[in-house]
Amino acid sequence: MCLCIFERMTKEPTLILNAKQINQKLIRMAHEIHENHYKEKELTLVGVAGRGSQLAERLSKLLSEISEINILLEEIQLNKEKPLTAPLHYSGELKSLKGKSVVLVDDVLNSGKTLMYASRFLLDVDLKSLTIATLVDRFHRKFPIRPDIVGLTLSTNLREHVTVNLNKGKEAVYLA
Repeated sequence: MCLCIFERMTKEPTLILNAKQINQKLIRMAHEIHENHYKEKELTLVGVAGRGSQLAERLSKLLSEISEINILLEEIQLNKEKPLTAPLHYSGELKSLKGKSVVLVDDVLNSGKTLMYASRFLLDVDLKSLTIATLVDRFHRKFPIRPDIVGLTLSTNLREHVTVNLNKGKEAVYLA
């Protein structure tokens, strides 16, 4: 009897987006970024290390196909669980962002902690503008931050987890 209860509690992850759907969302997001920044000569995409950087790279390629804007690609690394325990690392020269438009990219916005600390770090420079783009917005924010550009908004409960896999041939978004 215990085994049956355990089996019911461990359910298979639900596929939310497949590779084709992820690509469609990214194409739409790239067009939205372009619409918001079409007057810019240069735009910096800053990916949060890991899947945020992978998404920023893909968005950069898509933007290059649809626009004449010069796209710069950078990365920001931070401890997502405890951002104050270690310094943030930025791949470029932070002061080079002064007066520039920046798009901060991550895979999932859950509590907002990662994007809040990454935004705070970038705002040490006088940016022209800061736009936040996420593939999935879970809508469980504990911090006052929201994405400007979203691939998919999901209403989930706090026990559910969103997993994004961007590995070639295994691209998918799951809800578990």
